[in-house]
Amino acid sequence: MKTTRKDFIKSAAVLGIGSLSMSLQAKSGFISAAPEGIKPVNGKYSLPALGYAYNALEPFIDARTMEIHHTKHHQAYINKLNEAMEKEPSLKNMELEEILMNIQAQPESVRSVLRNHGGGHWNHSYFWTLLKTNTQMGPKFTKLVNNSFGSTEAFKKEFEKQAMRVFGSGWAWVLDQNGKLIIITTPNQDNPMMEMGVSPDQKGKPLLGIDIWEHAYYLKYQNKRADYVNAFWSVLNWDQVEQNINK
Repeated sequence: MKTTRKDFIKSAAVLGIGSLSMSLQAKSGFISAAPEGIKPVNGKYSLPALGYAYNALEPFIDARTMEIHHTKHHQAYINKLNEAMEKEPSLKNMELEEILMNIQAQPESVRSVLRNHGGGHWNHSYFWTLLKTNTQMGPKFTKLVNNSFGSTEAFKKEFEKQAMRVFGSGWAWVLDQNGKLIIITTPNQDNPMMEMGVSPDQKGKPLLGIDIWEHAYYLKYQNKRADYVNAFWSVLNWDQVEQNINK
């Protein structure tokens, strides 16, 4: 079929818009970097793009789980968070991280919603950046691991043990505390940045974390959490972890 100059210009325009969209997504911090500066647009938060296909993590995490986890569970946290924003307009210009780091100072009328659903939004936005196949542990993290646990094997064993100890729903996190790695867990959608749920010496921005809620793994692994936690090493984006050390 003959391509006219008009068709060519139209196609070029579409490609240009697509490239611009991807560029803006990348700059937003949701594709290639851990979430920083998550702010509402016109008073509302929106679901971040994954930056990869739902089946990109198979066979370790199946496409259906990723789709439901992203479009249903994560979106539900955002919906509830936006409802809280409507009740408290003073929050509409604050970055989500700032809200969570000062959760006790937030209006009592929406504090629990911000903790649970704001935490859910940040945690999941962060978690998506940590998922990618075929990456290798970087030199900086390897050095931290060896200094803190003696070996990669010892680190992974301790991380898996802590993840298995989470009762019900929650998260397991790895933090860098002055050059020494620590592993902590939080219930529900709490995270180490919050001023509740963790001791002062366990606060900070995590280098990596794993979602232990059943919705993250139940379709494929059912009640076999240990298999899911073990599979996590095959989809952990070590390149992102290495970047997180510098932030």
